[in-house]
Amino acid sequence: MQMTVAKDMHFKGTGLHSGRPVHMIVHPAPRNHGIVFRRSDLTGEAAVLEARWDRAEQTPLCTRLVNDRGTSLSTIEHLMAAFAGLGITNALVEVNAPEVPILDGSAAPFVRKMLAAGLVRQAGPLHVIRILKPVTVTRGDAMATLTPSHGFHIDFRIDYDDAAIGHQSRSLNMRNGAFVRNLCDSRTFCRQSDVDAMRAAGLALGGTTENAVVFDGDEVLSPGGLRHLDEPVRHKMLDALGDLALAGMPIQGRYTGVRAGHSLTNALLRAVFADPEAFEIIECDAEMAQSLPGVGVQASDLALCA
Repeated sequence: MQMTVAKDMHFKGTGLHSGRPVHMIVHPAPRNHGIVFRRSDLTGEAAVLEARWDRAEQTPLCTRLVNDRGTSLSTIEHLMAAFAGLGITNALVEVNAPEVPILDGSAAPFVRKMLAAGLVRQAGPLHVIRILKPVTVTRGDAMATLTPSHGFHIDFRIDYDDAAIGHQSRSLNMRNGAFVRNLCDSRTFCRQSDVDAMRAAGLALGGTTENAVVFDGDEVLSPGGLRHLDEPVRHKMLDALGDLALAGMPIQGRYTGVRAGHSLTNALLRAVFADPEAFEIIECDAEMAQSLPGVGVQASDLALCA
């Protein structure tokens, strides 16, 4: 079945790149609506952005939607991951700025408020994208692939020279609240040298050690340290879930990322949809529904996060 939120939810925070205040409202939406964003600081068709893979720009630092009028909205990936991880298929998101608030740099604040507000099951079929054959994209030493699999799985591997990050890998079956329990509280991360370079270029002006994990060699500069010993790779998995949610419906398959980022995951979706033999769209039956990320999620799942 399809799903929406039970009531309006307000989020106030800071834009990661602008450093300016952002107010966002997540509204319930009818079945078959999908996830749609509306810039409340604009009017008419220019204000509306659909959460679709073919509306995403190829950007390395975040996921940015752009519509036919040139309107953009950045840093949607954590909110999209929350929607996908909770099984929310329909919502209208109103935001008064060109970026979603970064909050604490994870998806947990979105998840916590949505679970507290409640979710509403909606009548009507839910469709799923079933991967039929392997599809892989590469860029340098980075790789992202989707392969056939029962249910939805994410495998990820990262490698950094910084001793505090190093080599990390993790595999997760995303069914029945796994996202909420294992990934949603993992924050975005960067190296101090990256912060210095981005700010010199006028980017990440709202980034702090309170909304990102900042590493410097073998040190973790953020207060309180890590929420998980492998928080960076978990966050990469969170990002991947949010970026894959731009497919417009749940995916039945296995995503594998090696040093992959937002741009490469979007390129993977484009490669899948460019090959009609790589996938099929099917109606989700009761058995298949049990393997989806949002089925069976409970508010108590969030308490299991570190």
